[in-house]
Amino acid sequence: QVQLVESGGGLVQAGGSLRLSCAASGRTFSSTNMGWFRQAPGKEREFVAAISWGGGSTYYADSVKGRFTISRDNAKNTVYLQMNSLKPEDTAVYYCAADPDPRWNIVAIRTAWEYDYWGQGTQVTVSS
Repeated sequence: QVQLVESGGGLVQAGGSLRLSCAASGRTFSSTNMGWFRQAPGKEREFVAAISWGGGSTYYADSVKGRFTISRDNAKNTVYLQMNSLKPEDTAVYYCAADPDPRWNIVAIRTAWEYDYWGQGTQVTVSS
């Protein structure tokens, strides 16, 4: 069982930066692949980034590649999403998610159904 709590969202101007954090509880965090998704009003939830359980592998959606960085600190049971050069189209509720399957599959980790545990979400609003 993994419980997730996101923080760090807020209002920022276009071109600015935010760092989201996701604190996890549960003894299996260090063996759990983690992902970030987002959902804008009226749109489906979409994949943003994922990181393998050891942190050695990452994967990004094309829309954020080069601007966002996912990382994790297993000693702190926390995964991060550093977001730079933010655009108005990045406005959404951001969710972190945990995938208890330790295998790294770049097809599977982009899909929401792969993840068993979700946080409550944190709002990110980028003004133009």
